Amino acid sequence: MIAIVFLLVLAATLVGLSLTGAVTVASHLIGEILLLVGLFAVFFGMGIYVGAALGVLGLIVGYAFSDGRAFWNFLGQTIWNPSSSFVLIAVPLFLLMGEILLRAGLSDRLYRTLNVWLSRVPGGLLHTNIASSAVFSAISGSSVATAATMGSVALPFFKGRAYDPKMVLGSLAAGGALGNLIPPGITFIIYGLITETSVGALYNAAVGPSILVVVLFTLVILLKARTAAPRDPDAPRYSMREKMMSLVDLAPTALLIFIVLGTIYGGLATPTESAALGVVASIVLAGLGGKLSWKMLNDSAEATARNTAMIGLILFGAYVLNFVFTNLGVPQALAKLVSEMPLPPWAIMLMIIGFYLALGTFMEGFSMIVTTIPVIFPVVVALGYDPIWFGVIVTMLVEIALISPPDGTVLYVLQGMRKDGGPISDVFSGVMPFMIVYIAAIGILMYWPGIALWLPSVLK
Repeated sequence: MIAIVFLLVLAATLVGLSLTGAVTVASHLIGEILLLVGLFAVFFGMGIYVGAALGVLGLIVGYAFSDGRAFWNFLGQTIWNPSSSFVLIAVPLFLLMGEILLRAGLSDRLYRTLNVWLSRVPGGLLHTNIASSAVFSAISGSSVATAATMGSVALPFFKGRAYDPKMVLGSLAAGGALGNLIPPGITFIIYGLITETSVGALYNAAVGPSILVVVLFTLVILLKARTAAPRDPDAPRYSMREKMMSLVDLAPTALLIFIVLGTIYGGLATPTESAALGVVASIVLAGLGGKLSWKMLNDSAEATARNTAMIGLILFGAYVLNFVFTNLGVPQALAKLVSEMPLPPWAIMLMIIGFYLALGTFMEGFSMIVTTIPVIFPVVVALGYDPIWFGVIVTMLVEIALISPPDGTVLYVLQGMRKDGGPISDVFSGVMPFMIVYIAAIGILMYWPGIALWLPSVLK
């Protein structure tokens, strides 16, 4: 509903500006856009699977606006190009690494160690939720995988404790939202592939915003600590020696982070090569921990294959639709139209951000980026914004979509892990403070883009 209202307001704005002569909108462009928007509404309103809807919609529109021959000749190549991309191989590799780590029990050791260090801080285990999710994000690359993994590990720790369940679930959802923002996030790989932007530069740009978001999440927990996480007088106290000894359990995770991120930032490997190294290292660590078996590897491979197939179908369907968009001249015309609007660039950027926030209330984050970036990206470039900075902003908006009621994927993942049978409204209300500060972080990045762009400029 929010998205529909927003799109109606945006359409009314364009029509009003056209009538007043502030901008000139070609009638054929209006017709094409209205047709495409109408077909989008019909397909997604019918509940058709996203990947199939994108592909079929692209075929229908492409056939309707071409003589048939040229469109069909280029269709195979349009799908083949992304499917044969070396960069895209990193996606299943990162997914496989996360599946192996989950089954090897390394995530449980990570959570227990951080709990030893943070249990006496106001907010206690809530801080552990954020910290462990942030660390796990540095090796998983996926928000859903991070939320599912840390949720399965963390929720048993809260049983019988006087924590507000809303804040428990909200902090786990917020931690999951870090999965794609903290390198090596998969969304950056997809964005880089579509826009031909350096994935390494995007990873560098994500470091500052990641720290900013983690700090804001920590402040939310500190503000809510008195009522959401009262101190437990019976909680164990750990000596400094015990705390130092617990760091042994962090060694496997630290080694993986060093292998994956160290090789990328050190210029020793591309993101795809570092993902392959991470898979090999995770298998070795699982073997050293006594968790390696053919069944474990088979289960990890099956889960990876399912997720990769889902992502691939969405990506290929989106590429077909994007090919049609480009041939119709929609991205170029929209870029020209928006650049000529009598509004400052920051106001247009706020409209784009509002569009993504609205879209995220009913559309899955990954689908959102592959269907919109080819249209929005030329507009952003025409406004003079840095593609690397915008990649970080879009990734953050995708993360917000994943924790946005009522359709955020991460929220339903956590709800499915609950054993108390509580309502999903607990998850919705618990995540709201974190979602608000996440949106505030985007505002801060708009005002100080150097938070994202400083490190890429230094590491050029």
